[in-house]
Amino acid sequence: MESNTEQKYNKWIWILSIVIPVVVAILFGVNLQKLGYDVKPLSFLPPIYATINGLTAVLLFLAVAAIKKGNKQLHERLIKCCIACSVAFLAMYVAYHMTSIETKFGGEGIIRYVYFFILITHILLSIIIIPFVLFTFVRGISGSYARHKKLARITYPMWMYVAVTGVIVYLMISPYYINA
Repeated sequence: MESNTEQKYNKWIWILSIVIPVVVAILFGVNLQKLGYDVKPLSFLPPIYATINGLTAVLLFLAVAAIKKGNKQLHERLIKCCIACSVAFLAMYVAYHMTSIETKFGGEGIIRYVYFFILITHILLSIIIIPFVLFTFVRGISGSYARHKKLARITYPMWMYVAVTGVIVYLMISPYYINA
């Protein structure tokens, strides 16, 4: 049964789960250079946001280890850090794509299919994970621990996949970045 806290946040979780991907898609299509603005490409960002993805994966692992040891306070702090990392990643990702010319993956053969499989699953799960993370988080902070744990068993592997594949996608495309 949902707590009052959960009920209070449900509407906002669904709104954010729709608005964030829509806004990102719109902003992803806006390139300030192509629109004639004199902006310096933020070409230094991809390794930073890839590192943030890697850090998110490490923090998620540590958060699960903390809760398995019964340390709820550390678990909650680590999950909050993971959420902050995900928000920082998203802001940098959008900023990079708004100021830089699109990078095309140059790999050929089977590696091209592997890259696009990883990229597409990464993108789709990064959209799907938004409500999972938010509902799981709200269940935890509202004290609905059994429901939190049940949903976290789904959320954790998806979030981990998104974080790890973000690093993999970066490593695979990084040789094709144009240094501007």
